Amino acid sequence: MLLCSPSSISAHNLNRSRTRPSPINSMAVDRSSSRVATTAPQRRNGMSARISLVIALASQTSSLSQKLLTELAGETAKYVFPKRISESQSLEEAFMSVPDLETVKFSVLKRSDQYEIREVEPYFVAEATVPGKYGFDFNGASQSFNTLAEYLFGKNMKKESMAMTTPVITRRTQSDGEMMEMTTPVITKRVEDQGKWRMSFVMPSKYGSDLPLPKDSSVTIKEVPRKTVAVVAFSGFVTDEEVKARESRLRAALKGDAVFWVKDGASIEVAQYNPPFTLPFTRRNEISLEVERKQE
Repeated sequence: MLLCSPSSISAHNLNRSRTRPSPINSMAVDRSSSRVATTAPQRRNGMSARISLVIALASQTSSLSQKLLTELAGETAKYVFPKRISESQSLEEAFMSVPDLETVKFSVLKRSDQYEIREVEPYFVAEATVPGKYGFDFNGASQSFNTLAEYLFGKNMKKESMAMTTPVITRRTQSDGEMMEMTTPVITKRVEDQGKWRMSFVMPSKYGSDLPLPKDSSVTIKEVPRKTVAVVAFSGFVTDEEVKARESRLRAALKGDAVFWVKDGASIEVAQYNPPFTLPFTRRNEISLEVERKQE
């Protein structure tokens, strides 16, 4: 029989208790293992959701970018692939082209080697006064153009951006205050007794008379009634001297017309169809005078 001291027995029992796990400790370990086991799938699921969200956002962004690029390409194509609005009357006119934008509607009543007679349908314009004495001074014309462009692109009561049209029309008017009539582009009109010009943007036809009101009091909205005009096209950049010379030649040519003559009080109107970066020889400009049929 092996005899053990009480101290030896106590030590032995203590060692046994250390090596044998307690029920409480076992439960704690089991719970910890359970938490680890359940947390891992949750983390994997959360990561998968984040990845799916990133992929969805990337796909949406890509779709939006493609849409924006498509719209940009469409707008650019209007300038890169221009159209023609009338049959060429000369070699100079054969090289002219205009952006594929909405323009004033008209029908051709008569053509000759020197001019074309058109019946122009009614349309609406937004117009502003050009600062300075000249209709085609760069600084003055730029100020009026920017004022009208701001209205067109959202500086209005509805904060609505409208589509650009063509051309820009510049018109010289009489001092008696008669109503100004303008065509497709931006129109600049001069008041003879004050040396002022008026510039006009043709408004998109879909609005009709329901156009947004301007925030800038210098911008006015007007309706241009149906009219008949004699038109001459020319290329290059427009200057006041060029307009004066071409107006003189057009008036002289119309004196020999058997059907139409210049309407009393008619003033010259200049239409410019192209953006500034267009090459001079491909630019299309037109000068026009309102005419009427001669009385029989």
